[in-house]
Amino acid sequence: MKFTDMLQHCWDVNQSLLCVGLDPDPKRFPKQFESNKHAILDFCWDIVKSTGDLVCAFKPQIAYFASSGAEDQLKELIARIHGEYPEVPVILDAKRGDIGSTAKHYAKEAFERFGADCVTLSPYMGFDSVEPYLEYPDKGAFILCRTSNKGGDDFQMLDCGGQPLYHAVAKKVEQWNTTGQLGLVIGGTYPKELASVRALTPELNFLVPGIGAQGGDINACVQSGMNAQKTGMVINSSRAILYASSGEDFKEKARAVAMQTRDAINAARGL
Repeated sequence: MKFTDMLQHCWDVNQSLLCVGLDPDPKRFPKQFESNKHAILDFCWDIVKSTGDLVCAFKPQIAYFASSGAEDQLKELIARIHGEYPEVPVILDAKRGDIGSTAKHYAKEAFERFGADCVTLSPYMGFDSVEPYLEYPDKGAFILCRTSNKGGDDFQMLDCGGQPLYHAVAKKVEQWNTTGQLGLVIGGTYPKELASVRALTPELNFLVPGIGAQGGDINACVQSGMNAQKTGMVINSSRAILYASSGEDFKEKARAVAMQTRDAINAARGL
């Protein structure tokens, strides 16, 4: 099943634009995981099972797994998601961006080793650093455009012939998107910029971080970024859901926050 078809299925069936980001920090896990050799896998799997019917995607951040030497746990987690929730896509948040020959190996890592359905990429080195990912026709990629962090201003707001650099990136990605596999990463912390990119690229899908712990306003985010079908967005929340509780009730609290977030997004959509 193609990544874009999986997204559309979840938008329709789960009535959700919510993506749960899986950023496992063992220091923040409940005490019951302290002596667990597979704590990262088991914690994330508990979150997935608690929220799987509420989301349009899961987004594991590779650095949280790799820094703990838990790549095998990441691979197993993605396999479990595919087994239990086959229509829910997994977006590997890796932000790769290297020359074509190296990108081929990063693409193989994301799609063959880990089995992800989509990956995040940097556009800085141009199309030949993105092209190897498009050789997997059922997969997708979200390209960094206007990110949610304040430091993004250092480059993304630079003037490029009367337009900010992130506008130039958005237009370029739209040109690259001949197969329909590409989308943009646009931070929900900047609703005006989000709206400007939607006006430039009405057909592209957006991965939108920045709500929840980063403080992005859900209503402004949704109103600025949704497409004509009131979809087109994968709105990520990580820490606010994962660490809604540090106690034994962490699964229940995570589900409650995920449900509240999904419902707030749907209210902003007018559903």
